[in-house]
Amino acid sequence: MTKRKPLLNALLAQYGLFLLLLLALLGAWECGVRLGWVPFFILPAPTTVAGALGEDAHLLLGRHLAATVAESALGFLLSVCVGSLLAIGMHMYRTLDKALYPFIIVSQTIPLIALSPVFILWFGYSIWSKVAVVFLTAFFPIVVGAYDGLGKGDAGYRDLLLTMGAGRWAIFRKVQVPLALPSFFSGLKLSVVYSVVGATIGEWLGGSEGLGYFSRRMSGSLQTDAMFASVFLLSALGVVYFLIVAWLEYWLLRRKRRRSAYR
Repeated sequence: MTKRKPLLNALLAQYGLFLLLLLALLGAWECGVRLGWVPFFILPAPTTVAGALGEDAHLLLGRHLAATVAESALGFLLSVCVGSLLAIGMHMYRTLDKALYPFIIVSQTIPLIALSPVFILWFGYSIWSKVAVVFLTAFFPIVVGAYDGLGKGDAGYRDLLLTMGAGRWAIFRKVQVPLALPSFFSGLKLSVVYSVVGATIGEWLGGSEGLGYFSRRMSGSLQTDAMFASVFLLSALGVVYFLIVAWLEYWLLRRKRRRSAYR
């Protein structure tokens, strides 16, 4: 009990203002709709959205949420693998950097709405067309975060290891990778949120399941309460993804600091 109270106090100190503001916004939203200031078919009340979420839970949670999780998770993991390898390759080999970095920037200037039909043409209406959209959305922050982080390696550590006879890959592993972790995780946190956005776009433009597809279908039939319920789940999914990556960052960096302290 004594351990829980300091933890609760710390959480309230950190997020108390956010919770108060959230409750105030929800209360104003509810009152505005109930008093007729906003038409309910344009902006349903939070309690109505909660009711729609409970009514359609078997569809939203059982089918559509699972589809969006699969698409966003696969695209995100693929972007982590490819983005990390690209960043390492461009950092280690300047020729690769000069050849690929402009293409990586150009890939972010093309609207996803224009590319989604291309992915559907290539992969059909399968999950992989949505995974391709997620990948294109999510890999850029990972590449930039990892590449910039690797470029911030401390010259003093590097020179010290060189005098001790360390090779290029030993310096990379012992100096540059640990110092790049904060920048890498910053890109990772952006990327994991963007993965939900990419999955939603892919489902909007060519899907038969998923929260994005469900919200588009509900908006077409003016069932705004169900549409807002799916939007709430999309937002909650992004928050959960972000918290998972933030916890991994905290755990990994804390473990690294403990190892450094013991040495």
